[in-house]
Amino acid sequence: MADGTGRYDGVAQLLHWVTTFLLFLMLPFVWVAENFPEGPVRVFWYLMHESFGIMIFLLVIARVTWRFAHPPPPPPRTEGPALRAVARVTHWLLYAVLLVMPATGYLMAGNGRPVPFLDLFSLPGLPRNDALGVIGNRIHVAGQFAVYGLVLLHLAGTAWHVAVRRDGTLDRMLPPQDGRMDG
Repeated sequence: MADGTGRYDGVAQLLHWVTTFLLFLMLPFVWVAENFPEGPVRVFWYLMHESFGIMIFLLVIARVTWRFAHPPPPPPRTEGPALRAVARVTHWLLYAVLLVMPATGYLMAGNGRPVPFLDLFSLPGLPRNDALGVIGNRIHVAGQFAVYGLVLLHLAGTAWHVAVRRDGTLDRMLPPQDGRMDG
């Protein structure tokens, strides 16, 4: 590493990139669903959105659990304490929002009905409660914009390290490129 910091281990990297992949696939599903009239196509896109939300929820729980058991490598020495604090807060807010979104989605989708997962099985629904569904919807919609903002902030930080600092920070979340396996 250019600044002497280590890499995240392979499990942390895998959980990060699978979560990222699913998140970027899942976000447009509801946009697509909203553009179809009631019917099987709309139901399919909502099914995919809800199922990917469940997967992301489980992955974030695994990520947070893994992170507590396997602390990340120290942050780059090239950044001062303020930028390190921004990075730390951004990461934890992303984890929080990525847990709140599926929970509020479940309050909406499971309001009086089971929630199917990829048409393989269904999670049990909650007793119908319209007021709780409305609260879940409001939090879910607000959380959507929080996800956009936090992901953009995370990407901006990555771009900062890649294009401006050129300090190898992105390499910490990538497999070794020289054939060595470290971390």
